[in-house]
Amino acid sequence: MADKRVTPARPDLAAAHLKGTVDAPRYAQGVKYSIGVGRAALCVEPTFGSAQDSELLFGEVFTVYEEGDWLWGQAENDRYVGYIFELGARPLFTTDATVSALMAPVFSAPDLKTAVQDFLPLNARVPVLDRQGDYVRIGEYQYVHHRHLEPLAEKDFVAIAERFVGMPYVWGGKTAAGLDCSGLIQTALQAVGKAVPRDTDMMEKALGEPVSAASQRGDLVFWKGHVGVMLDDTRLLHANAHHMLVAIEPLAEAVARIEKIAGPVTSVRRL
Repeated sequence: MADKRVTPARPDLAAAHLKGTVDAPRYAQGVKYSIGVGRAALCVEPTFGSAQDSELLFGEVFTVYEEGDWLWGQAENDRYVGYIFELGARPLFTTDATVSALMAPVFSAPDLKTAVQDFLPLNARVPVLDRQGDYVRIGEYQYVHHRHLEPLAEKDFVAIAERFVGMPYVWGGKTAAGLDCSGLIQTALQAVGKAVPRDTDMMEKALGEPVSAASQRGDLVFWKGHVGVMLDDTRLLHANAHHMLVAIEPLAEAVARIEKIAGPVTSVRRL
């Protein structure tokens, strides 16, 4: 059966390209939108009390198959399907630059003393409409400092992940405002140019080669429903609900604690 997390199909509606593969009473071609806010929650159901599965960042493309107060569709980056509130979407726009800061403030004018309208997370994509001094205009009354858009010199995804130490744990999150275990890994790898799936089970199947034990920086350690990355041969970095933040701890301590909840380590993968 198709994975419903990445298949735009419901009992009453499916994407038109699935016709002949998925039975549904109606099909929709889909319309591409751009995310127009710093981060938009991708929810399981079209309500504010619904669980958040993931987040979409400014500039991401979201193909919408059903419109309304809530838009149902599929993210282009990692193919995840869900609902976003309609205020998070704009007509499709072209992007030219990527945010390299953990959070880039969006100023109302090209002046650091003006009001901040929003914050754009690492990996958000922005248009470059013009340049005014040190600021890039990305929309009407929307300016980002050019230093927050400079390409990352760091190519070590573990070093990117370390920048999030101390940030809060948020289910479905993938920004410095809060992120979960797979969101941390996906975000860090995306920052160095590697696209990966959203959830831990998807990552475990898609990434790297299995090794017998975690023994070097960058090794990914998987449990059922959890993932972390090794900083060296003994320390694990992971976003976790025990600490409720992104934390560093001895791998042996993490294994002993997590085994009581999620079982033993299922694999170690080396990129």
